[in-house]
Amino acid sequence: MRQEIGLLIAFLLVFINDTFLSKKGQAALPYLAGILMLILTIDGCFVWCSGNVSAFAGMYESTPVVTAIKNILNIGTLIVIIQSVRWANSDFVIMRRGEFYELLLITLFGMYLMISARHFLLFVIGLEAASLPLAAMVAFDKKHYESHEAAVKYILTAVFSSAIFLMGLSFVYGLTGSLYFDKIYMAIVGKECIMLVVALAFVIAGIGFKLSLVPFHLWTADVYQGAPTSVTSYLSVISKGAAAFAFLVIMTQVFGTVYSLAWEWMLYALIILTITIGNLFALRQRNMKRFLAFSSISQAGYIMLGVISMNSVGAASLMYYILVYIFSNLAAFGVIGAIENATGKLDMSDYNGLYKTNPRLAFAMMLAMFSLAGIPPFAGFFSKFFIFTGALQQGSVAIYVLVLIALINTIISLYYYLLVVKAMFINEGPCPVEHFRSSCGERLGLWITVAGIIFLGIVSCFYSHLLDLTAVSNMNMYFIQ
Repeated sequence: MRQEIGLLIAFLLVFINDTFLSKKGQAALPYLAGILMLILTIDGCFVWCSGNVSAFAGMYESTPVVTAIKNILNIGTLIVIIQSVRWANSDFVIMRRGEFYELLLITLFGMYLMISARHFLLFVIGLEAASLPLAAMVAFDKKHYESHEAAVKYILTAVFSSAIFLMGLSFVYGLTGSLYFDKIYMAIVGKECIMLVVALAFVIAGIGFKLSLVPFHLWTADVYQGAPTSVTSYLSVISKGAAAFAFLVIMTQVFGTVYSLAWEWMLYALIILTITIGNLFALRQRNMKRFLAFSSISQAGYIMLGVISMNSVGAASLMYYILVYIFSNLAAFGVIGAIENATGKLDMSDYNGLYKTNPRLAFAMMLAMFSLAGIPPFAGFFSKFFIFTGALQQGSVAIYVLVLIALINTIISLYYYLLVVKAMFINEGPCPVEHFRSSCGERLGLWITVAGIIFLGIVSCFYSHLLDLTAVSNMNMYFIQ
């Protein structure tokens, strides 16, 4: 509960600052939010050493693994706050600047609850607390039609996905008589019935919307394009990371006993469709935010390999993949945001010749693309290597075929990521982006993300520590094949 209480205190301080201080005093609001998130992140490093904590009659549970993933989300949120300072201080946003940080902290609190929930009622509360404020954040540019359209699509998607998820839960409750994860786990041991398969399909579909898994992905590109870039970056990494780990917890701690009977083949199909369709549609995109939207869909498929691994190595690889993805994707969005704030340009053709006018931004974007593509020696290569390794430890023929398809798709993704690098370093544009100086927040955010991309691939202790945490928690115990 220590992290949740700290986050609520941070929210209250931001709210009091926004409500009661003068306009001159509110100028420090972005820096206050950043400092508070930095304190929470540092404090989270010390909470890793604490043991298991249970509350609310077992509905809430915190373990070292849960604490680690929360701290990974804190790191991503801190980077988003740093990168958004210039946008938050712009003339259009400055009057509603406090609302942005308040909504951001509330959504993060909802994600905390999702990750720590061991009862589906608390999970749904966290899910809605994370989803509904995000709809308001997507609609933040209220004078832009695209932002309105994106918000409507997001809220409708959130409503329908929650309805589907709750329908699945009603079937689960009817079968087991409980909403506690451990009681459901014990009640469905050895059960083979159509109702369980249907319930599981609804649960996977409901969370699949949050993760943008195919075929539940159609909202993603429009929402990413219409939302402000700072909101898009938060939505693409923090929200996706929290949903991915919550998905892992539900699949293992609730439905682990019916892995081979029910949900193994469902996820095989979803992973193949998600990676392949995400890659194929990314090839056609020229708007940079839509480009990264389909890239994130494909990346969600790779993240799901950590779930299908059904072992502690897969769980550690999933967490490490989320950490690397946060640095890589936020580096790309940092460059896109800096260029958009300075010039308003978002098309890939606008990046032609970027290296000649803004070499540092071009270098940061190149590293981000290399990491997302999985090119060594950057962190993205090792995240893909570890997640493939965890999957292959399962040893079945089907998993070998699945990893082979994922590897083939990696080659496809390499092509479209290198299109951006080609535009920046080789193509000549008639109207290149003029030289400009990024704000301090944008530069600091890019320095942090670039450092993460480089050092996470070199320093192995990050992955080793996550592997030790998952091994201690004994993730393998939740699977009965």
